[in-house]
Amino acid sequence: MSLLNRSPRTVTGPTDHVVVVGAGLAGLSAALRLAAAGRQVTVLERESVPGGRAGLIEDSGYRFDTGPTVLTMPDLIHDAFAAVGENMDDWLDLVPVEPLYRAFYPDGSQLDVHSDVDAMAAEIEQVISPAEAAGYRRYVDFVSKLYRYEMKDFIDTNIDSPVDLLTENLAKLVAIGGFRKLTPKVRQYLNDPRTERLFSFQAMYAGLSPQDALAIYAIIAYMDSVAGVYFPKGGMHALPRGLAGAAEKHGVVFRYNTEVTRVEMHGDRAVAVHTADGERIAADVVVLNPDLPVAYKQLLGREPWNVRRLTYSPSCFLLLAGSSATYTKTAHHNIHFGRSWNGVFRELIDEKRLMTDPSILVTNPTYSDPGLAPDGKQIYYVLFPTPNLDAGIDWRTEGPRYRDEIVRTLEERGYIGFGDGIELEHVTTPLDWQARGMERGAPFAAAHSFQQTGPFRPSNLFGENVVFTGSGTQPGVGVPMVLVSGRLAAERITGLDRSYKPTYLH
Repeated sequence: MSLLNRSPRTVTGPTDHVVVVGAGLAGLSAALRLAAAGRQVTVLERESVPGGRAGLIEDSGYRFDTGPTVLTMPDLIHDAFAAVGENMDDWLDLVPVEPLYRAFYPDGSQLDVHSDVDAMAAEIEQVISPAEAAGYRRYVDFVSKLYRYEMKDFIDTNIDSPVDLLTENLAKLVAIGGFRKLTPKVRQYLNDPRTERLFSFQAMYAGLSPQDALAIYAIIAYMDSVAGVYFPKGGMHALPRGLAGAAEKHGVVFRYNTEVTRVEMHGDRAVAVHTADGERIAADVVVLNPDLPVAYKQLLGREPWNVRRLTYSPSCFLLLAGSSATYTKTAHHNIHFGRSWNGVFRELIDEKRLMTDPSILVTNPTYSDPGLAPDGKQIYYVLFPTPNLDAGIDWRTEGPRYRDEIVRTLEERGYIGFGDGIELEHVTTPLDWQARGMERGAPFAAAHSFQQTGPFRPSNLFGENVVFTGSGTQPGVGVPMVLVSGRLAAERITGLDRSYKPTYLH
């Protein structure tokens, strides 16, 4: 059975005027494709700039990205621009990040991650052993197959029921062990705990521990560590700015500082949206980019059982620091692993408490683009995973204490004088993520357990003509996935685009 022989469900009735609520990456991806299909598109955004979670804070000469910092799979960005006949390079200056990551371990060793397989194998051979390097090469072969088998039939397509998964690629995924648990699958290839952690920590993005995640989620390791990591000149916010600019050039109308408060329904049909200013904007179709459970409850006034039952990923505490301190041993993206590994996930997910021996991400965007800060200054984006708000932690009182704990931990991990170097800072706690519209204060959305993956994740189609897009619906979380979700949302309105030839298949 081929997915090319089926047509996913679409909205019913007229589709001439589409209102997109939210100018996040998914909403922008949808708007571009809808404009390309000849629809009249209006995008309503409550903030003064596009981007959603990929937001921007400008403060005293510093330009802080507030959301994702790791950019992979540029072909998916290229496809979004190409939908309206635009060249990505005319809107965005993407620079390869090298090394992709620098990993630091408690025994004092470190590994630089390279997308070039030979360079990475040489790094592993030098730091660990030739046998581990050979295992890495076999692992790359495995995750590359995962990517080829998963992308077309399971990620880059609308799925209406489990029957839609019955393809030749499903059999291939089963055959290579894609539905085994991630940790034992990784250990088939990698025997050193340092490489095991490096190529399985990405399960956290899916809201799971590597012990609980399915091996199919090693596809995130492929996107992160094999396909390459990039950084846009001007910061991550350059991506939504570019997408919005291209959409506007092709007729999409953007209205910023416009907050939508509800979707007006007549039976199962959306007929308009209402704004906080009391305006009613009629629509043939409504695309909702806010976090799916929040969109249901606040804009549609309901909470279906499949949304109510969801469990959510861990959250994170984010410290954005403008600093006078410079460190010579760090790269653009730095992962600092603690001694604990299984314990980190047990504390965060099972016990819902703060890490006692944290593994953390420190991004230094000025490493690649010094222009993001005043001359001689640095930006540090420090991310500590935390439980989500289900843990019951009072972040109003815990936040300041934990901020100091983070600074102390960084200084212990080699960032000498980090606290003294901070000239200004912005802190985001799980409570702040919730205030920005993320259910349970979880910026990584609903966890990707088997029961919340593929056709079991909330559908992107509701009623006759409401379409969801973003990380809360199919295919899931992460910049590549939400860009895909924008295309899938557009196809719920325009029908299957049989002219679509994704560049990642070339």
